[in-house]
Amino acid sequence: MELRHLRYFISVAEELSFSKAALKLHTAQPSLSQQIKDLENDVGVQLLHLLHRTKRKVELTDEGQVFLEHARLTLIQADKAIAMARQVAAAKVQCLSIGFVPSAEIRIFPSLLPRLRVKLPKLQIRTLNLKESDQISKLQKGDLDIIFINQKFENETFASQLVLKEPLVFMLPKQHPLAQCVEIGLAQLHSLSLTILTAKLSPALAHSITQYIKQQQIHFQRIDEAATIAEVLQMVHSGRHCAILPAYIQALATEHVVVRNLSHALPFLEVFMSYPKREPSLAIKRLLIEISRIFALDTSFTRKSNVLK
Repeated sequence: MELRHLRYFISVAEELSFSKAALKLHTAQPSLSQQIKDLENDVGVQLLHLLHRTKRKVELTDEGQVFLEHARLTLIQADKAIAMARQVAAAKVQCLSIGFVPSAEIRIFPSLLPRLRVKLPKLQIRTLNLKESDQISKLQKGDLDIIFINQKFENETFASQLVLKEPLVFMLPKQHPLAQCVEIGLAQLHSLSLTILTAKLSPALAHSITQYIKQQQIHFQRIDEAATIAEVLQMVHSGRHCAILPAYIQALATEHVVVRNLSHALPFLEVFMSYPKREPSLAIKRLLIEISRIFALDTSFTRKSNVLK
């Protein structure tokens, strides 16, 4: 028995006419009749009982009615299997556009992207380092498929998931007297100048630092803003300023910059991923599944999805 036999049978059953079914199927009536006979032989019962042949009337037997219901279900499942296979094939050649903040590039991508490339070897991955406001704008326009930012962005259209918490660290020049301390008291910071990354580039980082300073009642001698992380590090390297930055920046610092603990722990910088709530592509599904495994996340998406395991 072949799927085409089921399609022929369903057409005849729905039209209750061999001639009409033949026209609908774009085949000759004798050929259609032969296909139905072949089906009857395979099943072993007379599915179609032709009554009053002179009037060209077709009726289904009780057996035929039961077979019709299951034949339809079989074709639905077959069509679904074909559609899913085509989806998988499409995902292998599609492009996945990911927006990110620097912490995601350091803390997330080295583990995530290799796994994606193994699971979907033909997937084209495009990563864009953009300001958070630009990422959100491009996600809303459909120019980005998923974004990694330092704030929670979700609404009726987009979902958001906390991925990781990046600790902040206190950096100061190696030659500064406080660099000899294992732990620095907050009162000792009053004579220092602090450089922070501009809120235009990282509003969440700037907010975390300013809130910490306010809550701990720290009065730095002055607070300056820098446009880039490299500029912040240069200010510290010059020996004139200290800085509060995400921990991953330590790998970029020179030997002239050191990290020291403060008497009151610094806050964390959170990294969220945001993506459309609508049925995502298989590439996004795979990304969400892999990232949930890497960071032990429990997302409603991975619980519902049975497509990729």
